Amino acid sequence: MAKIINLTPHEVNIAIDGNAIFMVIPPSGTVARAATRREQVGVIDIDGIEIPVNRVCYGQVENLPDPADGVFYIVSAIVAQAAPGRQDLLVPDDTIRDSQGRITGARALARI
Repeated sequence: MAKIINLTPHEVNIAIDGNAIFMVIPPSGTVARAATRREQVGVIDIDGIEIPVNRVCYGQVENLPDPADGVFYIVSAIVAQAAPGRQDLLVPDDTIRDSQGRITGARALARI
């Protein structure tokens, strides 16, 4: 049986059997994050106001445990993208939103 560890700061609700029942995966207390580097690549002038345009690059991932047999980690999409080749990283997928557009759950998990 697989074990799932949530490395995000939020609980992840997975809809089981349609939308009726949720499996709640609480945050583990450890948050995996990717280092962010920004480089200004231009400026856009909007009505006389100059707004910087940056290129964002994601680098080294922090707080991501080494792969372990039978263990999967729920992470942000940015962390998953910054760690290509890791088959144990999952992100919430097919999200469910409330009437204000806030994500309340997901119907699946996905690999990036």
